[in-house]
Amino acid sequence: MRTLETHTLHQGSTALFVSLPHDGTLLPEGIVGSMTQKARLVPDTDWHVSRLYEFARDLGASVIVPAYSRYVVDLNRPPDDESLYPGQNTTGLCPLVQFSSEPIYHFGQEPSPEELRSRVDRYWRPYHAALRAELARIKARHGRVVLWEGHSIRSVVPYLFEGRLPDFNLGTAGGASCSNELQQRLIEVLESQADYTFVANGRFKGGYITRHYGKPGERVDAVQLELAQRNYMDEDSFRYDAGRAANLQRVLRALLECCLQ
Repeated sequence: MRTLETHTLHQGSTALFVSLPHDGTLLPEGIVGSMTQKARLVPDTDWHVSRLYEFARDLGASVIVPAYSRYVVDLNRPPDDESLYPGQNTTGLCPLVQFSSEPIYHFGQEPSPEELRSRVDRYWRPYHAALRAELARIKARHGRVVLWEGHSIRSVVPYLFEGRLPDFNLGTAGGASCSNELQQRLIEVLESQADYTFVANGRFKGGYITRHYGKPGERVDAVQLELAQRNYMDEDSFRYDAGRAANLQRVLRALLECCLQ
């Protein structure tokens, strides 16, 4: 286990690499005072995903987890902050609004352009440097690598999408970030169960990490899974529900095992 200020990295023994870029909850002391009281609770965290994916280490997966909140800098956005979903509501590299559309910062205390660049250098670049290095290590050892992007979100977020989100939201950049064979196997796993709804390349097609690092022609497959949080936690209190989570993990394990075939 390698532990740095910005992230922890567990190096595994198989071709599977799990990235959890929105699991972090820390806020640097220097920015807390400029944030609203609600934003300091970091409600848009991908709550408990590192706990959900604890079993991945038993499968021999490498796992990278950030320390800091997506409110500091979003590790799943491009460094130039180009929109991943043009024409749709979304949040940026250093978001100014919450998923509720409420502001993150007190009026007039939003980060300056210099502060934004500093955050990219201090938090974004180290995570991506570690991500690239581990991808290279795994590929050199196994000749291939599957990068699994683990995410979660409230099941109803009117600011981002209409209605209720399906339980499992598989994203492969419309099929561009992983092989057709892997995508089809993953869909077959989801089709074989009846407990959860699912969609492939719906509202969440994969963020920057999936789109940037997925190169199936070079034997680097990347897949994003966005989970609806209601299936493993209380969305209002953020409390983890071990019983519901255990049922969800059965499907998660089947999906990750599929990646190792």
